[in-house]
Amino acid sequence: MKDLCLKPTREGYVEGILQAGRENSRVVVIEGDVSRSIGSASFGEEFPDRFFNLGVSEQDMLGEAAGFALEGFIPFVGTYGVFLAGRAWDQIRTSICYMNLNVRIAGAHGGVSVGPDGATHQALEDVALMRVLPNMKVLVPADSNQTRAAVIASLKADGPVYIRFGRNPVPQVYSSGEKVRIGKGNLLREGNDITLVACGAMVSLSIEAAAILMEKGISAGIIDMVSVKPIDRELLVQQVGKTGAVIVAEDHQITGGLFGAVAETLARELPVPIDTVAMQDTFGTSGSPERVMEKYGLTAIAIAEKAQRMLQ
Repeated sequence: MKDLCLKPTREGYVEGILQAGRENSRVVVIEGDVSRSIGSASFGEEFPDRFFNLGVSEQDMLGEAAGFALEGFIPFVGTYGVFLAGRAWDQIRTSICYMNLNVRIAGAHGGVSVGPDGATHQALEDVALMRVLPNMKVLVPADSNQTRAAVIASLKADGPVYIRFGRNPVPQVYSSGEKVRIGKGNLLREGNDITLVACGAMVSLSIEAAAILMEKGISAGIIDMVSVKPIDRELLVQQVGKTGAVIVAEDHQITGGLFGAVAETLARELPVPIDTVAMQDTFGTSGSPERVMEKYGLTAIAIAEKAQRMLQ
């Protein structure tokens, strides 16, 4: 499953919308003047009559997407996640979620791992903002292959879907034939001592962390919780029931994201010790992805150390 190849997850988004456009003539793409940055320009080149650049106008983009959905189209709205989730939250809530419309919202440049873009462009609150909305489904894929699969899976969903992906290259965790099922996570590794639950860029780092822990005699299970909402309650409870301890890893604020979803689920179903590797209620900064991730403790070593401390 693990591949050393590095590839930006945004490339999977492009592959996904192209495949979706070829398979379904009702698919349209709306973007906010960043088509070269996130790759959606490729869709416009192949389907110019189904591609709409509305400029830097996130609120208008979501309002227009609602109109397309009401007419039976399947709009994919793509721009930087921090602006989609933040500036257009009211339109997403009232015009899309309230009517449970089939709009797919593509939040690019997710997390602090986008690095050089800096704090204003790093989406660190988007999962929380989307997860709280009724009817919204939230997918945070780990690599480009899973991002493509998430786009295709969203076509069959009823109601709105938020798909969050990053900019910088990450290891390919999945093969090209990967499929995503909304409401289902993936068990990447069985474990006896502790369970690592991750999404997005932190999945490959959790795999590295499990290898570090294995060298120390600790058996760590790994769940890729690609479907943050609805969360895979059955898989989570089953695996945590075996280990009795959890570390959640995400490139997002500590509040309201995957950690919140896991903690809320386990509080009701199976209270166990739980901790997280995430952004600790702070904004990001500019720098290379690797240095920024290290600055805020979003590393495989940090995951392994938290797991060790919990078990001690």
